[in-house]
Amino acid sequence: MNTLNYDYFYQAEHDPSLLSWLDAIKPIVEKQSNTATHGHFPRWLDALNALPPANTHSINLTADAITASAGSDNSEAQQTLIKDTLLELAPWRKGPFNVQGVFVDSEWQSFQKWNRIEKNISQLSGRTVLDVGCGNGYYGYRMLGAGAKSVVGVDPGELFCTQFLAINHFIQATQLAVLPLTGEIVFAQPYCFDSVFSMGVLSHRRVPEEHLAGLLSCLRPGGELVLETLVTNSPKSEALIPKDRYANMRNIWTLPSVSLLLEQITEAGFSNPRCVDICPTTVEEQRPTPWMPSYSLEHALDPNDPSLTKEGYPAPTRAVVIANKP
Repeated sequence: MNTLNYDYFYQAEHDPSLLSWLDAIKPIVEKQSNTATHGHFPRWLDALNALPPANTHSINLTADAITASAGSDNSEAQQTLIKDTLLELAPWRKGPFNVQGVFVDSEWQSFQKWNRIEKNISQLSGRTVLDVGCGNGYYGYRMLGAGAKSVVGVDPGELFCTQFLAINHFIQATQLAVLPLTGEIVFAQPYCFDSVFSMGVLSHRRVPEEHLAGLLSCLRPGGELVLETLVTNSPKSEALIPKDRYANMRNIWTLPSVSLLLEQITEAGFSNPRCVDICPTTVEEQRPTPWMPSYSLEHALDPNDPSLTKEGYPAPTRAVVIANKP
C-alpha cells in the first residue's frame, strides 16, 4: 500500500445521505493522500505496511486506553515487532492505546478530557458525528464506545492519519475514519451531522468566526456543537493575543475569555451556548513519555511560577462549550 486506504470505511454501513457525501468527498481524500508533502510520509507508510497481521481477540472502546486484546498465541516477538513499528510513527500525542499487549503511552492522557466532556454532552447513541482536527482518532474511538453510529474525523496531519490506520489495523472499527482533510475542505462540502466536535482547534485559527461558521454549516437543525479550546481567565469580554509564542507554541492566535467565546458562538448563529467545564491543564494530563519524548507542558511553564507560561502569560486553561443549531 503506497497511500492511505479508507475503502473499509466507504464500504461500511452508514446512513444513505452520509454515503452520498462520502462519494463526493472520496476524490478529495484520494488527492490529499496522493499529494502528501511531509518528507517522512513514505517512512510512515512503510511502518504501516510492516505491521503484522492482526491477532485481535477483543476490543474495548470505553476504557481509558483504547484496547485491542490479542489471542492466546500472541508471542513476545510479536509484541516487540508491534512496538518497534509503532515507535516509527512517534511522536504519539493523543491516547493512550493498548494493542495486543503493547501500551502506547501518549503525551496527553486524553481520557481525562473525554471524561470531562462525556458527562456534559447529549447521548451519542445512533448519531453521525464529525470531529474536526481530530488528531489520531482517540476521541473517535471513545465516541463509538459511547454509541455513535458513524464518526468522520478530519485532520490534515499525515502522521495522525497514519497513526490512526496503524491502530485501526488492530481495532478494525469500520465506522470510524481519520481523513487527511482540513476543516475548511469539509465546510465547503457540508453534510448535516448530528454532532460536531472541535477540540483544541479554535485558538489555532486566525479568524475564529470563520471556523465557527463552518462548524454551524455542518450541523443539522437541532444538532449539537461540542467545542473545547484554550481560554483566558479574564471575567471581561476580551481576548489574550500572544505577541509571538504562547506556552512555546507559535500558532496560537487568540485566547478568548469565556464570556467572549459565548458571544462569538452566539453571533455565529448557534443557540443556547453554555460553558460546562473550565479546567487548567496539568503536567499530569500532558507530559513527555518514551512515545513522545520531546518538549511538553512542563517545558512551556515558568520554572519559578507554574501558574505562568515561560512567556509570562497565564498557564493553559481549557473550557468546554456546548451549543445547538437552531
